[in-house]
Amino acid sequence: MIGAADHRNQFWLSKYITPASLTLVLLAFLIGGVIWSSGGDPLELARLGTRYNQGTPGGTEGYDGQFVYYIARDPGPLRVAQYLDVPAYRYQRILMPLLARAVSLGNQTLLPWSLVAIGVVSQVIGTWLLENLLVGWGLSRWYALVYGLYAGFTLAIRLDLPEPLAFSLVIGAVLAGEKNFPRVGWLLYGLALFAKEVTAIFLAAALISALLQRRWRDLAGLTLLAVLPFALFQAWLWQVFGQPGIGAGGAMATSFEWVPFMGLWRIGSYSPAYLLAMLAVFAPAVILPTLWGLWVSIRQLIDKHTTVVVLALFLNALVIPFLPFSTFRETGGLLRFSCGLALAVVLFAGSFRMKRVLNYSIFWLVLNVFLLKT
Repeated sequence: MIGAADHRNQFWLSKYITPASLTLVLLAFLIGGVIWSSGGDPLELARLGTRYNQGTPGGTEGYDGQFVYYIARDPGPLRVAQYLDVPAYRYQRILMPLLARAVSLGNQTLLPWSLVAIGVVSQVIGTWLLENLLVGWGLSRWYALVYGLYAGFTLAIRLDLPEPLAFSLVIGAVLAGEKNFPRVGWLLYGLALFAKEVTAIFLAAALISALLQRRWRDLAGLTLLAVLPFALFQAWLWQVFGQPGIGAGGAMATSFEWVPFMGLWRIGSYSPAYLLAMLAVFAPAVILPTLWGLWVSIRQLIDKHTTVVVLALFLNALVIPFLPFSTFRETGGLLRFSCGLALAVVLFAGSFRMKRVLNYSIFWLVLNVFLLKT
């Protein structure tokens, strides 16, 4: 009887205590604590600034989540433009605002809560999808917790940003490819672009993989369901706002660099002490995984392993060294951009069953200390 009871308890724990459920609980505590400390106002997460919300030139800047909220509040492009620092750049991330508006049924009181819910639920779903991938590769589902609680994503949820939604769609697309549901994958890649344009790196990996492996059906499907709709949307943005949405960032953003890691080294010309502090944290957390990612992915490509996960790691690692100074100088911006690299590392290590790499990736969770100052 005792053995049977133990067996039932273990079954219950394995069924209900999972990386996804733990992610849900911890994120609920995080967001609940922030909202409670602000007097119950969910708009605290969006960080509204008076410069854009009230049109005060010398007012507070706020943070990027405010633009998601403004578009969700009134998605009319010409009406909302006055509330956006770079209208085309912000408006291209239309999926989360429209989804929040739909979830709240247009109710202005419920709208901030719907943004919170979308962030948390997206991260939980993404973690659950990654669990399924890892289990399918014969690995422990608990490595998915590295993704679920990666600081770039927890920061994005803390600030009403679209990274959790965007990358959960990417994971869904990768899983759809693994399960041989290509049409679902094509659609999810396309939706991810409308959540956040940086997911184009994963789409590019899928396109190149299809091309190199001569999977013409996949190449055509990705082009028609993912590339073409987003390209047409960019053309529409250009017509409405006078420029396409693709760019290096919002207001005060600098351009991508030509020399590897020059965006990081430029910090030294402003503050050598700050550069040393950034190196102390991000050399092991971002630079080393970037260099490792380039090395191992190039080796696999030379061996003609042209899968999506190999190309995704290669392309994500290739972009990091050329990031703008404006991204490197802000810890939050660098953490959020590195979400793609973190996911690519877990996917690559999982697909090749590199348990040592997955074990090392657990140390990424320490980066959540940055949330203490947000």
